[in-house]
Amino acid sequence: MRATRLQRVGRWITDHLVMAVAIVVLLYMFLPIFFVVLMSFNEPASRLSYEFDAFTLNNWLNPCEQSGMCGSVVTSLQIGFLATVVATLLGTLVAFGLARHRFRGRAATSVLIFLPMATPEVVMGSSLLALFTTAGLAGSLGFWSILVAHIMFCLSFVVVTVKARLAGLDAALEQAAMDLYANEWQTFWRVTFPLVFPGILAAALLAFSLSFDDFIVTNFNHGNTVTFPMYVWGSAQRGIPPQVNVVGTVMFVLALLLVLGGSAFQRRRPV
Repeated sequence: MRATRLQRVGRWITDHLVMAVAIVVLLYMFLPIFFVVLMSFNEPASRLSYEFDAFTLNNWLNPCEQSGMCGSVVTSLQIGFLATVVATLLGTLVAFGLARHRFRGRAATSVLIFLPMATPEVVMGSSLLALFTTAGLAGSLGFWSILVAHIMFCLSFVVVTVKARLAGLDAALEQAAMDLYANEWQTFWRVTFPLVFPGILAAALLAFSLSFDDFIVTNFNHGNTVTFPMYVWGSAQRGIPPQVNVVGTVMFVLALLLVLGGSAFQRRRPV
């Protein structure tokens, strides 16, 4: 009887242990986000106060009250959008080339694609600064130098993400389309592209988040241009305004809505 009871307890722990660990890990991961949401409703007693002092909606009603903050957000959005578009287009083409074609230097190209991901951002940022300085662009650092730097390190992530999607694509589907008298162009747009599009979209979202969030590479090459991470870093020395938490909450909600919307679309799409 005792052995049976111990077996039941052991079976219950085995069945629920994974779920319990997953919940603990998720709570640990989302705890800083919950704190950001909470602090977006905080009215600090002083600029250097990082405790919840009083509840207020003023931060949400006046998100641009702090001078320069909304301008930095717009700059980060512009750079992130342009970097995402260019990196996604180039990265998708490179991923198709590496996944679908065999050519001399293919292995070396794949290794080079991984180098920006493996290189520390401090090294990458300082190397780009040395490159711009050598090219005589030290006095022109700003929006475009940041954009070039962001495209460079976002490109690798796009290539890896799209290439992984292509590796899992069943080639028999494309062959079946051609057996039904579809030419290569029709096969690509009606079969290949819809199947690869979730990977391209995931790569674009990843590239945008990396660009919007980057600080180290931007810090080396920003010139007089102030992005949102640069603004937060500068404000930290005087006290971070609570409106920063509003921007963080909005970005988190938008990302969550995109993920939930994409998941709902995948479930409702006919097989």
